[in-house]
Amino acid sequence: MKKLFILAAIAAIATAFFMLDLHQWLTLEGLKSGLGRFESWRSEAPLLTAGGFFLLYVIVTSLSLPGAAVMTLAGGALFGLGQGLLLVSFASTIGATLAFLVSRYLLQSWVQSRFGNRLSAINRGIERDGAFYLFTLRLVPAFPFFLINLLMGLTPIKAWTFYWVSQIGMLAGTLVYVNAGTQIAQLESLSGILSPDLLISFALLGLFPLLAKKLIGWIQRRRVYGRWQKPARFDRNLIVIGAGAGGLVSAYIGAAVKAKVTLIEAHKMGGDCLNYGCVPSKALIKSARVAHQMRQAERYGLEASSPRFSFRAVMARIHAVIRQVEPHDSVERYTNLGVEVLQGHAQLIDPWTVEIRLHEGETLRLTARSIILATGASPAVPPLPGLDDTGYVTSDTLWDRFAERDTPPERLVVLGGGPIGCELSQSFARLGSKVTQVERGQRLMAREDPEVAELVQTSLQDDGVQVLTEHGALRTERRDGCNYLICDHQGQEVVLPFDELLIAVGRQPRLTGYGLETLGIETQRTLTTNAYLETLYPNIYAVGDVAGPYQFTHTAAHQAWYAAVNALFGQFKRFRADYRVIPWTTFTDPEVARVGLSEQEAIERGIPHEVTRYGLDDLDRAIAESERKGFVKVLTEPGKDRILGACIVGEHAGELLAEFVLAMKHGLGLNKVLGTIHTYPTWAEANKYAAGEWKKAHAPDAALKWLERYHAWRRG
Repeated sequence: MKKLFILAAIAAIATAFFMLDLHQWLTLEGLKSGLGRFESWRSEAPLLTAGGFFLLYVIVTSLSLPGAAVMTLAGGALFGLGQGLLLVSFASTIGATLAFLVSRYLLQSWVQSRFGNRLSAINRGIERDGAFYLFTLRLVPAFPFFLINLLMGLTPIKAWTFYWVSQIGMLAGTLVYVNAGTQIAQLESLSGILSPDLLISFALLGLFPLLAKKLIGWIQRRRVYGRWQKPARFDRNLIVIGAGAGGLVSAYIGAAVKAKVTLIEAHKMGGDCLNYGCVPSKALIKSARVAHQMRQAERYGLEASSPRFSFRAVMARIHAVIRQVEPHDSVERYTNLGVEVLQGHAQLIDPWTVEIRLHEGETLRLTARSIILATGASPAVPPLPGLDDTGYVTSDTLWDRFAERDTPPERLVVLGGGPIGCELSQSFARLGSKVTQVERGQRLMAREDPEVAELVQTSLQDDGVQVLTEHGALRTERRDGCNYLICDHQGQEVVLPFDELLIAVGRQPRLTGYGLETLGIETQRTLTTNAYLETLYPNIYAVGDVAGPYQFTHTAAHQAWYAAVNALFGQFKRFRADYRVIPWTTFTDPEVARVGLSEQEAIERGIPHEVTRYGLDDLDRAIAESERKGFVKVLTEPGKDRILGACIVGEHAGELLAEFVLAMKHGLGLNKVLGTIHTYPTWAEANKYAAGEWKKAHAPDAALKWLERYHAWRRG
């Protein structure tokens, strides 16, 4: 109601302004005709006239009424250059700030909530460089100042920043107009104030902030590199440290454009994903799923049976799968692509020099114009008392630790309720382990919507996993030949016996041992980078888990393109890393796949949205395969088919998600998905049916009633 009242008041003032012909006073002719009267007022009451002029200027500017330019001339005509400049400069800035604040109060929340996703890049730019942008606009009178006031109010720029930048930025233009006002008798029109030469001068002046920004950047680089001696020539164009997904893609791109590239890996080619993460875990999930399907064979009209297997053989298959994928990431393949691959530990000596301690014992130093850090992450291990006594495994170490076991662990405690913990808990439970999963939070998979987490937890429990939420690990103990995890649950200690403890509470970037401290490169939870993936030193980049904000193989590869291109061609054009459409999948049964906003995030951030659901229990293919658990959920803008996010829970969810990822990437709405032919009967039809549910909810009821009447008329 307050906003409506303010809008009504502004509208009433503007209407009265024009209906009473007050705008005639704020024209050049009106100013000239009334100049004598104004001068007499100034002679009789100089302070009152100056105050009234100041207040009137503020009102005109704050309400965005036409005539501010004429009032600026009047300031020079009435008060002279000095006093006129002082009055107009402050009045115009205060009025502009009031207009800015009114726009912010009335419209910012609505605009940001409705168009926040589209404006996210602009918002980040304003937060980072808003003062530069505003200063540039203020220096060029060709941009309507009232429009700048209103539009800036919709952005996150601080009001104080807006005020002082406007005060300084408008000064040059104000000076020109006030000075012209001192010669009011010679002016025939407002266009006579700004000659083409003067406009060009202002335009060139508007480039000043951009040039200043470049200059500041140059000074900052000089300061950063000041204590280092840059090599006169370089051994390589690019050195990449780490041969996981981010490092491999970076090196591949460099070699593809014929740069001289060296790739350094201290351990295994392929990094965590090939050797400890994505590949072995999916191989384990498949074996566990087959065992589960054998027990559930009655669902398919077959005789159920208890699977008989050697756990050692299951682990051998996993290692065989790794070996089959290894050639894709091998030294031989990348050498054939033109990449020099060195196996050893790399350390930064200065911003251009890397020292490599090769596995053979030799030490080598190489220089490069650019360096990319792709050092990955390792499992986080909480500092629980007693761990050294009881022992533990992580998602990295279990593959070798369990390789020689004939049977899976009888009692397995999994600490952590995230994606890794859920995937491994379900797999080991299906292979016969008695699994207890411990999560300190209120539910599993905290990043997903509550209904998603609930469905996954139910599925895990159906497979025999004991899920304990709101249980915080305190310590481990070994007594009487047994191992125990002691947890706190609502103030009470809970004792959990185990044969093996699997810690899956997250992953931490590898930040030590690479010389970052020597160079003063800032590290928090990850390496600090800018939008171009540059660290403190613009020639040193970071990608993948070590850079964040996502710890996915596909985002590491995504970042690698930006880092490699910026590293090799940044002197011509730099690209900001694009995180607008990032998908991910948790490979539990059912799978959970998501892209964009979740319903939980939309509610927490106050983003208006509509939710469309389609249950897989209605899908013909799901019915045929007796896999009816799950749903497709799509978030859209209210009343529109533009996709804000999608979540799929069910069979093949990771594959089904790709259609929504493509749609969001290229701005395709649900109408386009609905209009696309999908093969029958396939799982992909679920996406089309979800789009159909949205269409039904937005059916034009009034038009359909008229069509019903039309068809009745046609029948006679």
